[in-house]
Amino acid sequence: MTQQFAERATNVAPAGARNADLSDMVRILEDQQRRKLDVIAPAAALRFCEGNVHVEGVESLITEDGVSDVDGIYRPTAVADEGISDKLRIPLAYLRRMRADNVPLLDENVNAWLRQEPERKFMLRAFRGEAGPGMPPAEGVARALLSDSYKLMDNFDMLLAALDGVQQSGHPTRVTGCDLTDRRMYVRVESEAVAIRARALLRGYRSPFDGRSGDELPLISAGFVITNSEVGAGAYTITPRAVIQVCRNGLTMAQDVMRAVHLGGKQDEGVVSWSGQTQRKTLELITSKTADAVRTFLSREYVEAKVHAMEAAAGKTLAEPTKTIEHVTKTLSIGTEAKDMILAHFIRGGQMTAGGVMQAVTSTAQTLTDADQAAALEALALPALTAAATHG
Repeated sequence: MTQQFAERATNVAPAGARNADLSDMVRILEDQQRRKLDVIAPAAALRFCEGNVHVEGVESLITEDGVSDVDGIYRPTAVADEGISDKLRIPLAYLRRMRADNVPLLDENVNAWLRQEPERKFMLRAFRGEAGPGMPPAEGVARALLSDSYKLMDNFDMLLAALDGVQQSGHPTRVTGCDLTDRRMYVRVESEAVAIRARALLRGYRSPFDGRSGDELPLISAGFVITNSEVGAGAYTITPRAVIQVCRNGLTMAQDVMRAVHLGGKQDEGVVSWSGQTQRKTLELITSKTADAVRTFLSREYVEAKVHAMEAAAGKTLAEPTKTIEHVTKTLSIGTEAKDMILAHFIRGGQMTAGGVMQAVTSTAQTLTDADQAAALEALALPALTAAATHG
C-alpha cells in the first residue's frame, strides 16, 4: 500500500501519515506518546511572543526519565490557532490574517485577552521539543488549547483498546489502511468473511482506476472506520463502512455511528496525569463498544439491508449528468476543484445513474492527499446518492 508520511522538523514528533499500514501507525503513535506534554495552566502562565505560546511558572514534569521543564516555547499548529480563536473569542479569519501579516499585533491581541481573565484555566496539549546534547531547550509544538475539562482519550490507547475489542469478538478482520493528521486518527477495518453480491448496485460500473468491471466483481465487503481526535476535533467514533471490492471505494454510514465523547471533570493545575482506574474504565468501555460494533456492523444481514436501501435510488438514470453533479455538489457544499474531479470520475466509471454519482464521490475521496478532506468527502457519498436520485 502506498504510504505518505508528513514530518516536521526533527525536534518534534511526526505529524502524520496517509494510507499507512498498522505497524507504521503504531510506530508513529508510540513516538508521539513519548513526546506528549499535557498541562492545565491558568491564563496568567501563558503569553504570546513572536506568534508562539510561552509557558511560564508551571511545575516541572517528573517522570521515570527524570525532570522535564514544562516552561518553554511552543509553536502553534493551525489546530491550536483554532482553539485560541475559540477560547479567547478572536475571529479565526482575523487571527489567521494577523499571523500572516502582523505577528506583533497577534501577540498584542492574544495577550490582552489572556490578561482579562488571568485565573481562567486551559488545557494545553503539546509535543516537547528534543534538543541535542549541550544544546538549549528546543522549541516544542502547541497542538491544541482546550477546556480544562477535556478528557484525554489518546490515539495510541484508543487504537489498542479497539483492536482488543476486535480480537475479543472473534470475527476475522484486517486493517486495510490508517491515516493520521493534526486533527484526527483514522483506522479502516474490513471483514475477511462478510462479502455480499450487489449486482444491481454495481451494474454497468467500472473502476475509474483500472477499468475492472463491477459486473464481473459485484462484491461489497463489510467494515468500519475508527476515528479519534486528541485535539478537540471530534469524539472517538466507530462508523460502519462498506467497501466496493472492484475499486476499493468506501461507503461510510454516519447515521449508525457509535461514539464516546471527550468530556470529563475539571482538572487541577499542572501536568495532567490520569489515574490508573479512570484510564482503565475508559479503555474497557472502548473495547466493549468496539466488540459491539463488530457484532453489529460486520454481519451479512446489516450489509444486505444497507445495500437494499441504496439500490432503488442508485438505479435512477440521469438525463443530464453534468447538471445533476452541479446540483449535488452545490447542495452538499463541495468545492469547484472536487466537483470537477467527481465529474471526471463519473465519466470514467461509466455508470450514468445516481449510483454512479455516489461511486464518483467515493473514488474521488480515495485520491485526495489530505486525509481529513478525504474522510469528509467519503461521508458525503450517501447524501450525494439521495441528492442525485431526487434531482429533477
